[in-house]
Amino acid sequence: MKENMKEQLLTKRPIDLLFQLSIPAVIGMIVIGLYPLMDGIFAGKIIGQTAMTACGVAMPLTFFNSGISTLLGVGSASVLSRAIGKGDQKTVDKIMGNLIFWVILFSAIITVGGILLAPHFLDMVGATGEIKAYGIRYLRVIFIGSLFVNFTQSANMVMRGEGLMKKAMLIMGFGALLNIILDPILMTVMGEYAIEGAALATITAQFVQAAVTLHYFLKKSKVVEIHKIQSDAEIKKEMFSVGSSAMMMQLLFMIQQTMLYKMAFKYGGDTNGILMAASLRVYAFSFIPLWGMSQGLQPVVGTNFGAKQFDRVRQGMKVFSIGGLSLAAIFWLPSLLFSSQILSLFGVEAGIIAQGVGNFRLFYSVFILYGVMVMTITFFQSIGNGKKAGTIVMLRQLFLFVPAMIFLPMVFGIKAVWFTQPLVDFIMITVGILMMLSELNKMGKDKA
Repeated sequence: MKENMKEQLLTKRPIDLLFQLSIPAVIGMIVIGLYPLMDGIFAGKIIGQTAMTACGVAMPLTFFNSGISTLLGVGSASVLSRAIGKGDQKTVDKIMGNLIFWVILFSAIITVGGILLAPHFLDMVGATGEIKAYGIRYLRVIFIGSLFVNFTQSANMVMRGEGLMKKAMLIMGFGALLNIILDPILMTVMGEYAIEGAALATITAQFVQAAVTLHYFLKKSKVVEIHKIQSDAEIKKEMFSVGSSAMMMQLLFMIQQTMLYKMAFKYGGDTNGILMAASLRVYAFSFIPLWGMSQGLQPVVGTNFGAKQFDRVRQGMKVFSIGGLSLAAIFWLPSLLFSSQILSLFGVEAGIIAQGVGNFRLFYSVFILYGVMVMTITFFQSIGNGKKAGTIVMLRQLFLFVPAMIFLPMVFGIKAVWFTQPLVDFIMITVGILMMLSELNKMGKDKA
């Protein structure tokens, strides 16, 4: 990181840093979110709602890739920003070599495992017939691109940890634009293999992004460079400690979405499965910009925490939490006001929308509060406290959600499939805020 950027993180007003760092990060994450969103929209319009549903039910399995790239990226970015705050260039020089080593290892495992396990996973979510057949075909192409997506996304997080939000955004934006261009072309040209065309468009864009990212770290970067590709014991320990909570959130998203699909098909049949596929596309796309804002928060908190400027950590958390609420509201309000029109974008039949629009709104009811939840998790990751970040994630998505999703539909039927997640999230957001306030108060006492 240039000294100028470090100085800005340590001295500039948090509100200015919010706009400077978060706007490009949010835009960058939105374009990442366009990958699955556009696959779903084009599949629904060009092939039909069955193909859209297949892409949707297949998506949770790709969280293995998201989990690995988040583990390596968030962990490495946290190590980077704290090392910069301390002026530790020796650690900075080892970060990319360590990251690439683990990207290659994990990607090879996921590629083979994903291709082999695709049919079994789709059985787990309750997909049958044509939906299952489409899903298998889609997944087996998608997993070929595991190395590209894992390197691009994890290295992009390192760029953000360095404070290079605009550059990170441009690389991701270029790939998303390429994917949007290729999606309808390949789906149309490939005819009966249109579902493979959707997946091929995605991995082609990911390959191009990976090549551009690699070129940057090899030829352009002056601070965070690729040296020897090997695992470093100290960085690995820190990376896994901090990044594991972020990875766990991605993997638990997979469990969460798997259960939502399973229960939707079980209690509501294909009609609710189709509606859930469209709803989760909208939900995921709305959620991902919040992670963009949190990536603006990460270097602010990490660098100031490393420099022991705890007052600025507290100020940054206040500003970014308010910003998170505001950003969530931008997606929350239109989704409630224009629910039918949004669902129709995915080729869902009017009858299914009319029957299920109330459930969609119920599912989306507490989304505005997610802005604070994401900032809370990022706060603990940024100060190196992966344990508390992991506690929030585990409580939310495993210990509360899973039992509730199993038992509540037994009592309330299909309605519970739609209201369980907002109920659990409201409880966990409250718990997370209390944990964050306690930690911030402790920092003040430590300083005194």
